[in-house]
Amino acid sequence: MPIFKTGWLLLALISHSTFASASALTLKQAEELALSNNPALHSADSNVLAMAAIPPQAGSLPDPTLSLNALNLPVNSFSTTQENMTQMQLGISQSLPFPGKLGLKQEAAESIAEAASSNRDELRLLLLRNVRVHWWNLSYLDKALMIVQKNQALLRNLVRVSEAKYKTGKGLQQDVLLAQLELSKLLEKELSLKFERADQVAKLNALLGRDSATLVELPDNLPEISSSTPDVASLKQWAKDNRPMLISLTRHIDAAGSMVALAEKDYYPDFKLAAAYGVRQGVNPANRQSRSNLGSIMLSMTLPIYTGSKQDRALDQRKAEKAKAQYSWEDGLNRVNAEIDIAASDLRIAREQLSLFKQGIIPQARQTTASMLAGYQVNKVDFLNLVRAQLSEFNNDIQYWQLYARAQQAEARLAAAAGKKHLNGETDE
Repeated sequence: MPIFKTGWLLLALISHSTFASASALTLKQAEELALSNNPALHSADSNVLAMAAIPPQAGSLPDPTLSLNALNLPVNSFSTTQENMTQMQLGISQSLPFPGKLGLKQEAAESIAEAASSNRDELRLLLLRNVRVHWWNLSYLDKALMIVQKNQALLRNLVRVSEAKYKTGKGLQQDVLLAQLELSKLLEKELSLKFERADQVAKLNALLGRDSATLVELPDNLPEISSSTPDVASLKQWAKDNRPMLISLTRHIDAAGSMVALAEKDYYPDFKLAAAYGVRQGVNPANRQSRSNLGSIMLSMTLPIYTGSKQDRALDQRKAEKAKAQYSWEDGLNRVNAEIDIAASDLRIAREQLSLFKQGIIPQARQTTASMLAGYQVNKVDFLNLVRAQLSEFNNDIQYWQLYARAQQAEARLAAAAGKKHLNGETDE
C-alpha cells in the first residue's frame, strides 16, 4: 500500500505542473476573446454596415440628367445664325417612378439589412456555442490525461510488484508480461489523447482569432453540473420569438412581400420630366430683330403594354419567392425545435448517467479495486483480475469526465438552439 500512495502523490505533483497554469484560460475569457477577435464575426459586422447603407440608396430618386445639345444646326455651313431654329440647348431631366415604388424598394432593402443584422447575431450565437463545445472537450481531455498518467504510475507499481513476486517464486512471468502490456496500452492512450487535445486547441484558437499553435491551459477546478431542468416548451417559444436565424427568415418574408407589392406597382407607368433652354443667335429676316431664345418643358411616361410577358411573369416570380421564404421559415422553425429536443434529451441523459457514475459505479469500482489489491497481496486474487479491476476503474473515471463534458456541451447546444446566450442565470436582453 505505501508504494501505491507514493505513486498517487507523485502523479498529483506531475499533473499539477503539467496542467496548472497561472494564465489558465477560463470559459468566460475564451468567450470574450472570440467575440472580440473572431474574423468571421468582424466580417459579419462589416456586412451589416454595408447592408445598412443600401436602403437610403434604394429609396432615392435616380440621378437627374443634364444635357447640352446643338439643335437644327445646318450641315452645309454649321452656322448658328443661318437658320431660325438653330439653337444651343441646355436641358435637364428627372425620372419619376410611379408613386410608392421607391418606398417599396426601400422597405425591401431595410428588411434585407435587418436580416443581415440577425445573421450576424446568429453567427455570434453559434460562435459562443462552438467555443464552449471545444473548451469543454479540452477540459475532458485534460482530465483524461491526468487519469491516464496516474494509472500509468499505478501499473508501473504493479509491474514492480509482479516482478518482485516472480523473482521470489511467488508470482508468474505472465503476470509481469500482462502488466507491461497494459502499461504500453496506456502509453498509446496518452499519445492518442495528446493528439486529440492538439486538434481541439487548434480549433479553439481559430475561433478565438489566434494563431493555432498558441498554448491553451485550462483551470484545474471546474464548475458543478447545473441541476435545473430546462422547460423545453418555454425554450421553443423563446426560440420562435428570438432566435436570430428565424428573425432573419422573417425579414426575408417581409422583403419578399415588399417585392410582390412592387411588382404590382409595375403595371403603372413611370414618368420623366424634362426642361430645356435654347439659345439662338443672329437676326430674324422677317422683322430684322434678334432671335429670341426658346424654352421647353416635356413630360413622358412608359407604356406597360407587354404585361403578359413582363409584368405578369414578374409578379408570379415575386409571389413564388415569397412562398419560398415562408416555407424556409417553417423549415427553420422545425429544425430549431428538433435541435432543442435533441439537446434537451442529451442533457437529461448525460445528467442521469453522471449521477449513476458518481453515486454508484465509481465508488463500487474503487471498492472492488481496493479489495482486489488487498487480496492479491496475500495471494487470494490472481493478477489478471486485479489488472481488470484497475482498468475498469480507469475507464470509469475517464467516462465520468467524458459525460461531464457532454452534459456541459449539451447545455451549450440547448442555449444556442433556443437563441439564448446563457441557458440559466443570465438574461439575453
